[in-house]
Amino acid sequence: MRHWRLGLRLAGAGLLVATATIHLDLYLTGYRSIPTIGWMFMLQVDAAFGLAAAVLVTGSRILAAAGALFALATLGGYVQAIWIGLFGFKEIRSAAGIAAGVIEVAAFAVLATLAAFPATLGQPDEPTAATSPLTRWFRVRPADIPGAGRAVAGISVLALLVFGISVARAGGHSPAAASGLKTATVGGVRVLTNAQGFTLYWFVPDTTTRSNCNGTCAGYWPPVTGTPPPSPGIPGTFGTIKRQGGVIQVTYNGHPLYTYVGDTAPGQTFGNNLNLNGGLWHEVIVAG
Repeated sequence: MRHWRLGLRLAGAGLLVATATIHLDLYLTGYRSIPTIGWMFMLQVDAAFGLAAAVLVTGSRILAAAGALFALATLGGYVQAIWIGLFGFKEIRSAAGIAAGVIEVAAFAVLATLAAFPATLGQPDEPTAATSPLTRWFRVRPADIPGAGRAVAGISVLALLVFGISVARAGGHSPAAASGLKTATVGGVRVLTNAQGFTLYWFVPDTTTRSNCNGTCAGYWPPVTGTPPPSPGIPGTFGTIKRQGGVIQVTYNGHPLYTYVGDTAPGQTFGNNLNLNGGLWHEVIVAG
């Protein structure tokens, strides 16, 4: 039994470190610039590393329970950000998000098991020689927490199911249509918008012939694709470039155009001056 608990301590601590590492990478590559979300990511990183160290060193059931609840709460925050948004920011499906979610479910399962089962247990209910170690483990019922194994397994399966549905619902990025481009005055500045009034942005690392926002980046900054109107009545020069995969993206004065998922309503400019996904983003200002 001592070996089982040591294994759970190592696995639980390792899973917490893994999710902290993912969140730290996301924080450093741009999430730190998102209002409220940025410092929450850093708080998650600090808490995860701290709980991992405490569980590993002490093996305390109370700390293991805290780590399990923390992992579940982190997953819950991600799910909420997908469904309805969190502090004005709405998440999308991404490889990092999927990896973090799976790890958080696993962390809950491992740490909740460590917390639910005391160090000294009774003997399994007449195990046979053919019974696997994993089966024998979950057949053990500690006297102080009846059915603990079933409860942990049930919550873990439910969390994984909700997470899977949420990720499937989120989908990937959807390019913004080029038709109906117009201007709007936001904060005293005349900016370029799409037909729905959402602010358009340009990315500093881009060139006049190439977009450097692909993959996950394009999920947060959907490119404006298609053919621009021949005479939109907007001062400046419209053009196009070919993105990876052959998709045509619209440019304005040489800058490839994007929207931002953090803008949830027309007239918002939450993406302006963000240092996210490898570079600075600016709203597209229209002269005149």
